Amino acid sequence: MKGYERKRTKIVTIGEVKIGGGNPVSVQSMCNTNTADVAATLAQLHALQAAGAEIGRLAVPDQEAADALPAILRQSPLPLVADIHFDYRLALAAIRAGMHGLRINPGNIGSAERVRQVALAAKAAGIPIRVGVNGGSLPADLLDKHHGVTADALVEAALRHVELLEDNGFHAIKIALKASSVPVMVDAYRTISGLTDYPLHIGVTETGTLYRGSVKTALGLGVLLLEGIGDTLRVSLTDDPCREAALGREILSMLGLRPWGWEFVSCPTCGRTKVDLISLAQRVEAALMDITPAKPLKVAVMGCAVNGPGEAADADIGLACGADGGLIFRHGEKVGYFDQADLFEEFIRRVRELTTEG
Repeated sequence: MKGYERKRTKIVTIGEVKIGGGNPVSVQSMCNTNTADVAATLAQLHALQAAGAEIGRLAVPDQEAADALPAILRQSPLPLVADIHFDYRLALAAIRAGMHGLRINPGNIGSAERVRQVALAAKAAGIPIRVGVNGGSLPADLLDKHHGVTADALVEAALRHVELLEDNGFHAIKIALKASSVPVMVDAYRTISGLTDYPLHIGVTETGTLYRGSVKTALGLGVLLLEGIGDTLRVSLTDDPCREAALGREILSMLGLRPWGWEFVSCPTCGRTKVDLISLAQRVEAALMDITPAKPLKVAVMGCAVNGPGEAADADIGLACGADGGLIFRHGEKVGYFDQADLFEEFIRRVRELTTEG
């Protein structure tokens, strides 16, 4: 990627996914099923994989959820991280079950002795621990010291938790500093990146529903990734987790870090547009969701003669609309001009042909 170089961090491994050390930025998401419901959880894990997730995370709030982990692990298409709070015994159970990683907050897992037991068990199992700090659950003393949720409060909380693990000889650590404020989150990650070489799990948390959450996430993750900060990411939306995974992939693709799937280009329309381009572009984009290319491909749907032919010819497959139809381009070559009534079907047919080549 042009611009900022990726910061070199230590490497930790979740299953077969290497995080840090210049490895590709990986995409994670978290199931919102009842973990004790093995069938529902596995179904969502398969859906997450199809949407682009490479690591799955499961909430383990009770023993019933912990008891389900071995059955889920045997059939999971993704390496799995157990998300544990408050009860160190659940962390130990997740390790015994064979989970590929833990997400804990050492400050709420119990006494120093309980943190020690979890650290020693994870070290013996050879799995990493993500120290997760969230603006919504900072210790009271740090909130008082820093006068609320600030970047410095998040960083101090994370380093405090890291020290608890390091004191027990545990160093397979990832760090997450999440806040719902984009400026606070960005400042926190910038600061921690300069203080440690542990890999960073980046994300804006509690972002909201799809529209606003996507905007906040793209801003926060985009700034950090362009500065070379971040080794793995999770998009957090009040929506289907599959949309989180797909958006994470799309962000990486748009930044040129990990081209994936479709790059979709369409114009904003103006008074020169003579076709219902908004509807046409939406139909094409929806159709692309059901077509998986073997390699990244660029699709353009354009509405007039100003930029249309150039953008369409620049794409792997493109459409430049005129008054009563449109011209289809494929790898810069003209395929033909088609009437408006046939345009969508002709274009999608050629998209499918393109994806099945070779």
